[in-house]
Amino acid sequence: MHYGPLIKYHRIQKGLTQKELANGICSIPHLSKIESNSKEGNLETIRLLLERLDINLEDIDGQEVKIGELVAKLNDRINYHLKEEADSHMEELNQLEGTIPYSSMLYSVELTKLRYLIFSGSLKEAEVQKDRLNKQKKNFSQHEFRLFYYLNALFLLKRGAYKQANSILQSLSEDMLPGIDHGEFYYHQALSKTSLEQSGYAIHYGKMALQAYTQDLNFIRILHTLMLLGINYTHAKIYEEALNCFNHLIRNAALMKDIQLRAQIYHNMGYLQKKIGEKEKALSYFNHSLSLAEKDTHPYMISLYSVGEIYYWNGQYLQASNCFKKVKVLAKKLQIKKYQILSTYYLLSIERPSESWDYLESKVIPAVEESQAHYEDLHSFYKLLSSHYISIGQVEKAVEYLGKIS
Repeated sequence: MHYGPLIKYHRIQKGLTQKELANGICSIPHLSKIESNSKEGNLETIRLLLERLDINLEDIDGQEVKIGELVAKLNDRINYHLKEEADSHMEELNQLEGTIPYSSMLYSVELTKLRYLIFSGSLKEAEVQKDRLNKQKKNFSQHEFRLFYYLNALFLLKRGAYKQANSILQSLSEDMLPGIDHGEFYYHQALSKTSLEQSGYAIHYGKMALQAYTQDLNFIRILHTLMLLGINYTHAKIYEEALNCFNHLIRNAALMKDIQLRAQIYHNMGYLQKKIGEKEKALSYFNHSLSLAEKDTHPYMISLYSVGEIYYWNGQYLQASNCFKKVKVLAKKLQIKKYQILSTYYLLSIERPSESWDYLESKVIPAVEESQAHYEDLHSFYKLLSSHYISIGQVEKAVEYLGKIS
């Protein structure tokens, strides 16, 4: 505990001069040095100064201990994705705001607050907290600096800046982050690789995360990791393993309080069924996801888009058109440019096919390329455009797009 600044804070709060506080306890210069932390007072002097300020030394020391316990509990609840309990511990920490700035755990608390804000999805507040900490990083210990670096990666993952997040995570190892659960570190490695569609690496880290979470009996994170593994097995065309993951998730879906997680499970099972050619099953799973997902959200839009694609490729253009019109409106509302462009393309393809080819080349492909993900979708658009150019006799353009696939 940094008693000097704490003494100064409460002295000013009570309207006392240094002379009034120091009278009979120590000299004014001595008090000045204590308050500026340039000199440590002996324990008896500190006790007498705090006593004159009506502050009990034991209470202050007890608050320091309580701060440490709350930081540990909050990090633990975040590890286990226990949102309500994490909220409660964060509220308890906020009630100690008068003591925290003078605690030896100041930066640990502030870093934990950043982690909590990222965990709870409060990204605007997290950005403010991150910028505030960035100004103080020269004062961090080596451990605190590495933790801040790691939390920056988590923030970038939430923001969709996958390449930047991956670059940071690749520069770290679990041994460099004491206090961070190994499962969490491996999970975020797997998540960044999944976002970049690097399935082999994602499966590797996902298996390591699963092992760590299983040892810790972290049920919720086991389910999250099985989801990641299922997605990556699907991308890697290891369909039997993907089915095992999603079937396990669906069997446990009824135990989950998180309805949005259940919606994601059914969406990803739908995607797997679509990949193996079971379009009717895929449609059923996507519709189940839509029935669970919160309307006007990104996951709802993605499932609706997937339903529209199946209708489109089945030649059910009226149903497809209805889906893509809704996707376009929702994408505009959510300010997701890529899906505004994709839905517009499909609507053009249905309503004015001759105009859709130029739109595919000038708008769709650049938008998907810019997203730095969804390479499989991108390749399908390359093939589509290549086939179009072959059909109109422009072989060189056709070869150009076929070459992009390799």
